[in-house]
Amino acid sequence: MHTAHTANTVITLELGHYRLLEQIGTSAYGMIWRAAGPANTRDVALKFINQQQMARAEAPLREHWVRSARNEIAFLQALEPWDERHIVRLLDSGEHQGLPVLALELLATDLGKHMVALKSRSETIPLPRLLGWISQINQALAKVHQYGWRYLDLKPANVLLDWGLQNVKLADFGTNRYGIQGQTHSYAGTANWQAPEQFFPAAQGLYQSDASSDYFSLGAMFYFLVTGGLPLRFCSACGNAFRSHQAAGAEWLRQAEGGRIPATLHEDEAARFAAALPVSARDAALALLRALLQADPAQRPRHAIQISRMLHAILGTPPERHYFDVTDPVRGMQRPSVNNGWAGGRVSAAVTSRSA
Repeated sequence: MHTAHTANTVITLELGHYRLLEQIGTSAYGMIWRAAGPANTRDVALKFINQQQMARAEAPLREHWVRSARNEIAFLQALEPWDERHIVRLLDSGEHQGLPVLALELLATDLGKHMVALKSRSETIPLPRLLGWISQINQALAKVHQYGWRYLDLKPANVLLDWGLQNVKLADFGTNRYGIQGQTHSYAGTANWQAPEQFFPAAQGLYQSDASSDYFSLGAMFYFLVTGGLPLRFCSACGNAFRSHQAAGAEWLRQAEGGRIPATLHEDEAARFAAALPVSARDAALALLRALLQADPAQRPRHAIQISRMLHAILGTPPERHYFDVTDPVRGMQRPSVNNGWAGGRVSAAVTSRSA
């Protein structure tokens, strides 16, 4: 029997005890609480499976949620310390009332909430900061892919911002699928942010995504940030179809489009995107957006290095070589190498401040 979580409840995990303070968020299957950790440590974000939804769900869905939580724990535990730069840190894990629990580092907000706050104040994001966020998300995706996974759920709510609003970290890895080269799988992700191959099934109702599926979602994020929070019409159409018809929404939408998959980027959207940018950045930014939003996965960028170079082209600056960049990972992460006398460690604070 599961009881609801309440403030001041103490949760015991593998490494310590945590006292619940306030609920701060929800996800598709989870709920997030701010919690006080062991003495002399910072507050953490505790992620639980939503017990109220668990009680109402059918057995297969309950099993799926538990697998997703354990999947997330396994992925985050597999990361090396230097790979947590733009991926949320797992501080502790365990079980409470027979269900998996994660203790994660607590950050200030997520990109979705931050964009809502900016719109309420009629503010926009400075282009260098915006490109810095996209670059950091690209680096995070590169790490996910390096470990052999597809992320498959990139959206503003899953991108966390630090307290200075300079650096971002990727969160929520329950949707991850192992194997980056096109293995089929069941439906995964959020319809409003998916690549066509994630929303429209292939043979036998399965989905055939790969690493480039994450790049399409990166393009949708790029459009969203540049236009001040506007979604792509393709993404909105998929989201509406899924809400109305669930998995059958893909066929319903295809029929509504005369048997075709809807266009992923309309020319008026490209024009709106360009108009939001300085003239000097428009051509290069549009080139990146069009590349990321190709309907055919084979036409999208093939790796993070290509995206990194296109990002630098938008500002007309070459990649700097003395702080982290996906084109120079050995020096950037300060791994032991011949360049540093086989002495390495975490990236210094000075280096960290340069990457914002």
